[in-house]
Amino acid sequence: MIERYKQYLKLEKSCSSNTLDAYLKDLKKLEAYVKEAGKGLLDVTLDDLHHFFASLHDMNIHPRSQARILSGIRSFYRFLVLEDYIQADPTELIENPRLGRKLPDVLTVEEIDNIINSIDLSKTEGQRDRAILEVLYSCGLRVSELCNLCLNDLYLREGFIRVLGKGGKQRLVPISPRAIDELQRYFEQRADIQPKHGHEDYVFLSFRRGSKLSRIMVFHIVKVQTEAAGIHKVVSPHTFRHSFATHLLEGGANLRVIQAMLGHEDITTTEIYSHIDTHRLRQEIIECHPRNIKFNKKNKR
Repeated sequence: MIERYKQYLKLEKSCSSNTLDAYLKDLKKLEAYVKEAGKGLLDVTLDDLHHFFASLHDMNIHPRSQARILSGIRSFYRFLVLEDYIQADPTELIENPRLGRKLPDVLTVEEIDNIINSIDLSKTEGQRDRAILEVLYSCGLRVSELCNLCLNDLYLREGFIRVLGKGGKQRLVPISPRAIDELQRYFEQRADIQPKHGHEDYVFLSFRRGSKLSRIMVFHIVKVQTEAAGIHKVVSPHTFRHSFATHLLEGGANLRVIQAMLGHEDITTTEIYSHIDTHRLRQEIIECHPRNIKFNKKNKR
């Protein structure tokens, strides 16, 4: 049953390997919990789920992590109903954990420049790491999107890159001239790398192994360079993506444009990444609302 569910996620829902692993891991947590009560996954009731999530709360599992676990469990039971394993979905009436809107720290443009400039270019991997951070910020990529970026996804002459996002969905993202310059400098060194079989087309490679860079390695690069720049914030690759969206918004970009750049299906997801300046918001309302426009025209006469 779980194997069929795995195939369903992979083939019909086009889930990434990371999402697939997370869903199955969370399902095992529920399976282990109900097993103690002498039950199987097909016997789970709404009460069982309430007790299960109460136990997660008692273990101080963050509400955001609880929400992710619930998402995976909901997906599983919808699949069971779809495949006629069960008649009723026990997750239908369970409420989502209440989530705060705490956002990660945003880096200023100066801080991003300091992090990038802290890279030691005398090191073999220096130019590669510089290109990585510049592309992360310039294009607002997820770390998985950066790691999976291929040479045939680059349209540098046209100023775009093709990004493979969540669910296998593609989008075109503009890339800055500065990021293009950093990439071209890196490609001069990349020519000396002997890529591992099957990894020839990936943009960012390990100099030692010749394989594509892992997510963990990119996290490590960001951590090391943040410390080297003397910045005392919790910074991850996602912080660069969040800063990208925030700086675009502060520069006057339309929220729909930012949504397209980030690859979000829902505009409400994009709003989470946006620190809207209340003064600028008030000015836009004054300038754009029909009542204010009429009032301003009257006063100008």
